This record gives sequence, C-alpha cells and structure tokens, in this order.
Amino acid sequence: MSAQHHESASAALHGRNDDHGHDDHPAHEEGHDHGSLGSYVIGFLLAVMLTAIPFWLVMAKVIANPQTTAVVLLAFAAVQVVVHMVYFLHMNPKSEGGWNMLALIFTTMLVVIMMSGSLWVMYHLNHNMMPVPMSKMRDMP
Repeated sequence: MSAQHHESASAALHGRNDDHGHDDHPAHEEGHDHGSLGSYVIGFLLAVMLTAIPFWLVMAKVIANPQTTAVVLLAFAAVQVVVHMVYFLHMNPKSEGGWNMLALIFTTMLVVIMMSGSLWVMYHLNHNMMPVPMSKMRDMP
C-alpha cells in the first residue's frame, strides 16, 4: 500500500474532503446552531427565573384563587418549554430544513386534540352520571 493511498483512505475514514482542504462535518452546515456559552447562560438564567417565580407564587400564596394560580403556573410552564426548545435544543424554523418545526407543530396539535377531547368527554360523563337527589327520585315514573 503506497503512502498516498494510505492518506486518502485515512481521509475518507475520518470524513475529510482533501479537495477543499477542510473537514466536511454536516453539523456545521447552515441552520445548525450549536449555541455559545452566552446563549446557554441566558437559557439557564431564564429557566431558573421561570422556576423560581412560580415556586414563590405558590409558597407565598400570592394569588388567593387556586384556579388562577394553576393557570399562571401553566403559563410559566409553557414559556419554560419554549425557552428550553430555543436555548438548549436549538429549535428554530431553519433547523433540519424546517422538519423539526413541522414535527413540533404536528405533535402540539395532536396533544391539544387529545387533551381537549378527553376533558370534554370526562366533563360530559361527570355531568350525565351525577346522582339524582332523593326528592327527585320520588317524582320519577
């Protein structure tokens, strides 16, 4: 085996393209942002704030109504999911040629349909299966 053949085999094995003189890594193509230390720090600080604020809201009982507290907590949770997707998973409309965003939209639609349908069915089952008071039982045929 000649030295030149050995070099070209080694370059092919390590994914180098000697014609262009640089490594050919698909992770460095356009649309693949791996983030920087600054973006990770920003994402971490946002995640900490989006965890600490709801914790404080619940522990200090800032909001008296439990339903309102639950809605506020769900809103904070939704924002935190977006922060994690943007800063840590690097999801944007350009990543993977838009397929990541399409998969996310499809998954979100499925979850919303399933959750709303389940809640609708459970509400109507609860409404239709409520026990009848004894006073109304006497009037039944």
